Amino acid sequence: MPLVMRRRGFLKTLAAAPAVPALAQQPAPEDNPKVELSVADAAAEPVLRFFTAPQFAALRKLSSVLMPASNGMPGALDAHAPEFLDFLIGDSPAERQQIYRAGLDALNAQSRKRFNHGFAELDTAQADQMLAPLREPWTYELPADLVARFLWTAKQDVREATVNSREWSAAAAGSGRRAGGSGLYWLPAD
Repeated sequence: MPLVMRRRGFLKTLAAAPAVPALAQQPAPEDNPKVELSVADAAAEPVLRFFTAPQFAALRKLSSVLMPASNGMPGALDAHAPEFLDFLIGDSPAERQQIYRAGLDALNAQSRKRFNHGFAELDTAQADQMLAPLREPWTYELPADLVARFLWTAKQDVREATVNSREWSAAAAGSGRRAGGSGLYWLPAD
């Protein structure tokens, strides 16, 4: 069998050999179309892996409020932190998944009760009012209130996902700042 496979490969090579010089002598066309390439995530909406659409919309809004772009450094949305958290929380222990799902649902419910809109549709002043639990003094114990506990957890996760992103690392390197960490960052999972 190996001898047959070698012979087949040799015959295929012989059959293609006469075409190579003919192709090499043809002039290259002047009007080759230029195809602009882009990263798949930049060209389409991300595929949600864990969160529902309303939960993810609230997480995006929360991320933009917690970690906006500042002083030439990217914000959480620029760093794709919500998309990373969708992946990360989806592969996290059940307890952490529950904190996020219940927390985002409760944040949306409180927002609807207070402002007649989901958290994602709130303006900056309204969102700031909803984030009042984050202004409470820090303690070693997480708050007993579900939304407050979620906000404390999400604040830390959004920050870490942002500063450990490729975009943050590139911006830090471009500005001469020290990026922190070892120069490693997360990449979107395919």
